[in-house]
Amino acid sequence: MKTAAPGASGSFELAASANGRFVARGPLTFATARQAREQGLHCLASAAARELEVDCGGVSGSDSAGLAVLLDWLGAMKRAGRALRYTHLPQGLVALGRISEVEELLERGV
Repeated sequence: MKTAAPGASGSFELAASANGRFVARGPLTFATARQAREQGLHCLASAAARELEVDCGGVSGSDSAGLAVLLDWLGAMKRAGRALRYTHLPQGLVALGRISEVEELLERGV
């Protein structure tokens, strides 16, 4: 089941852009989910700020595995007593969130 956008092959990257802010780039799909999950958990846990934000505007493709990664990051940060929110979510992820009844959680964060 491949639902990524055409041309969405490649690797995923989560890069720090400012204090507590990160930029997500590349496909967030089944093919990249394991690497994206681990990289994201490491980056977010290493951040000095207690309030974190991930700009998802650079996500080039997404599927249900990508949604699971974002939800996993939210859960990890909530358990750590930190705040996390997403900005510029691609419409595909918003639609998956709506279908999965987690759209409000994605938009609000923890």
